[in-house]
Amino acid sequence: MMPLSRIFGDVLKLFYPTSCEACGDELLGNENWLCISCWIAMPKTNFHLQHPNPVEQRFFGRIPIQHASSMYYFNKDTRIQEVLHALKYKNKKEIGIELGRRFGHELLDCEWIREIDVVIPIPLSKQKLKSRGYNQSECIAKGLSEILQIPIDTGSVLRRKNTKSQTSMSVAQRIENVKDAFDVPISASLLGKHVLLVDDVLTTGSTLESCAREILKAPDTKISLLTLAYAIE
Repeated sequence: MMPLSRIFGDVLKLFYPTSCEACGDELLGNENWLCISCWIAMPKTNFHLQHPNPVEQRFFGRIPIQHASSMYYFNKDTRIQEVLHALKYKNKKEIGIELGRRFGHELLDCEWIREIDVVIPIPLSKQKLKSRGYNQSECIAKGLSEILQIPIDTGSVLRRKNTKSQTSMSVAQRIENVKDAFDVPISASLLGKHVLLVDDVLTTGSTLESCAREILKAPDTKISLLTLAYAIE
């Protein structure tokens, strides 16, 4: 016999149909957030299977990182752009958590992931957090933490200034925009830990670099980086 919750859910979708956040098609009873076709079509990088990979190479000579990866390629007018837009601007927090879970499953067989002590999402400023109501990178980090069974830390790293949107900025402008943007007020909280720093999209890497520099000021600290998407130049 079909559970009452399933029956109720199917009836609810009949009167209030939900659509795929990527293509707009109506979701079937067993689909959540994205239709199966869009989940399959999401452009995976498989960078976690390569060492070194393009994400790691992006930071060569900039900051000392242990490992880095991104799950999907990002380009304009694609499914992943639609999904990340829904996560970031449409209050679809569960999409971020689900994407984090899926990324976590991909990483389970990576030996280096067992070295991680704590997952830290790139923090938002107080102003932006108040305006948006949530941190999209924290949603992704929650999904990763759930699958990888690694604790999440949202208190050790703070964003000290409200930076401008970097969408139309040059590389030099992005670097200047996030300069001194982060703070680790009690560095002892990260003493000797291998931190997994998480963000939504990697473009120039200036935000991740600025945040990682502050974390690495804590003695005997190591950094690895993950982003959900990797912007194609």
